[in-house]
Amino acid sequence: MKLPQIGEVRKPTKTLAGVTPIAVMCAPRPCSHGVCRYCPVFDVPQSYTPASPPVLRAKRHNYESYGQIESRLKAFEIMNHPTDKIEIIILGGTFLDYPIDYQYEFIKGIYDALNKKKSKTLEQAKKLNETAKHRCVALCIETRPDFAGKKEIERALDFGCTRMEIGVQILDDEIYKHINRAHTVQDVIDATKNLRNAGFKIGYHIMPGLPKSNPEKDLKLFKLLWSSPDYKPDQLKIYPTTVMKNTGLERDFKRGKFKPYTLDETQELLVKMFKIIPEYCRTMRVMRQFTPEHIVAGTTRISLRKDIDEDLRARKIELKEIRYREIGHNQNLGKKIDQNIKIKTSEYQASDGKEFFIQVVNADNILFGLLRLRIPDNLENPKIKELKNCSIIRELHVYGQSLNLKEKSKILGQHKGLGKELMKKAEDIARKNKIKRMAVISGIGVREYYKKLGYKLDHWYMIKDL
Repeated sequence: MKLPQIGEVRKPTKTLAGVTPIAVMCAPRPCSHGVCRYCPVFDVPQSYTPASPPVLRAKRHNYESYGQIESRLKAFEIMNHPTDKIEIIILGGTFLDYPIDYQYEFIKGIYDALNKKKSKTLEQAKKLNETAKHRCVALCIETRPDFAGKKEIERALDFGCTRMEIGVQILDDEIYKHINRAHTVQDVIDATKNLRNAGFKIGYHIMPGLPKSNPEKDLKLFKLLWSSPDYKPDQLKIYPTTVMKNTGLERDFKRGKFKPYTLDETQELLVKMFKIIPEYCRTMRVMRQFTPEHIVAGTTRISLRKDIDEDLRARKIELKEIRYREIGHNQNLGKKIDQNIKIKTSEYQASDGKEFFIQVVNADNILFGLLRLRIPDNLENPKIKELKNCSIIRELHVYGQSLNLKEKSKILGQHKGLGKELMKKAEDIARKNKIKRMAVISGIGVREYYKKLGYKLDHWYMIKDL
């Protein structure tokens, strides 16, 4: 890689959302339920291919978390990106289904690498990371809907996890059975409620174009995500179905039993989907990073998200979803940003509780920061005892170009007090609802921030009496 010039930030969009993301991949291991019909089987982690960039990076370090983190930190530093605030994403299958000792060892390796010091225990590593140079401000684990029960949730909390991404794919039991998902729609509903009541930010993976579906059905079930209080995810990854080598779907395709959507069909469906995504949801990604050599049939255009964004902006169609509205991405497009801001709050029902989506926006609805506040239905007897009588802050995020911890910004965005304003608003809402305590699901590296706001660590959560 050619080294950047002095002051040049290489690939600047990687940190436009306010954090520096590092993906780390666990070792290959077959899924315990078997193989989904669309899932490729190679000598790499489940659902990935040998040429996937995260796989190539992981293999260079024998899938050990320490080496993967260490190398990505170096790469970001070479590209002149800030590395004080790190978001960790664990890839490679259903991590919470791996042997428990392996899970703890893998997580400890992540914190050890961030701390640049190997601790004796995970608890020691986490404590060090609270004040380390490279702090873990968010940690994401991908899981299946049937691996989001109480024991998995408590383990994830022990790891310092703040976000869980669920492989939902489609809300249809007949299709689940056909593609060998080995879980049900009810599992999705239960997982969503369990995770939400524990304070996690929730992402769904959605797959348009699966066998036995069609564009009309995909769109109908996509609308259900937002109309039913059983779902309403905070984030999405949309992965249109492609026919991969070494899959059951490849055999179906070659026998004439399955036909993937064309590029035009995919793009038309995605535009319709994007138009109905509500303002409380962020679409993280569209398309998997599969190389054409491993794709038998279906859409191969990795830039589909960018193409759709450009098309909609050119037609002056304004989307509500978060990423489209973020200050960082709009600045990157050269837009003049109105710095006059206000706090806007919306309320909706989800998983038998009240959700408050609190935003800092300007007159053009450009998003500067957000907070997700939940008031569960069962305040007196929650499944996690630390949350008794607590409203829960599931996410606090200020957008804009990521900055190192003591770095100042000349424009509105990070380190301008927006986080404190959002916290104050959330506490006011909780008091109005006669809630006595506030809990925050906090990344390990953000605990110091919440301490300054009067919060104290109680096992897995930062908690404050209101």
